Amino acid sequence: MGQHHDHGAGHEGGHGSLKSYVIGFIMSIVLTIIPLVVVMNDLMSKTGTIVLILILAVLQFAVQLWFFMHLKEGENAKWNIAALLFAILILVVVVAGSIWIMAYNTVAH
Repeated sequence: MGQHHDHGAGHEGGHGSLKSYVIGFIMSIVLTIIPLVVVMNDLMSKTGTIVLILILAVLQFAVQLWFFMHLKEGENAKWNIAALLFAILILVVVVAGSIWIMAYNTVAH
C-alpha cells in the first residue's frame, strides 16, 4: 500500500525536445518545398522530377519517423527499427515483384 510507482523513471525522452521538433519541422518544410519549386518552375525533366519526388518522399518518411514518431527512443528501439526494416523489405519485394510481373507478363505468351 505504501509503494510509490514513478512512471516517469527510466523513460527519458518519452517525448522529443523542442529542439528535435523544430529540426524535424524545418527538415519537413524543406523536403516539401524542394519538389514544389522543381515542379512549379519546370527545372527538371519529367523522369528526373519523379525520381526527385520519390527520393524526397522517402527522406520525408524517415524524418517523420525519426523526429516525430521517436523511432530511436524507448526500451524496444532496436526491435522497432528491425521491424520497420523488415516491413520495408517486404514492401520492396512485393512492389518490385508486382512491377516485374506486370512488365514481363506479355513476354510470357
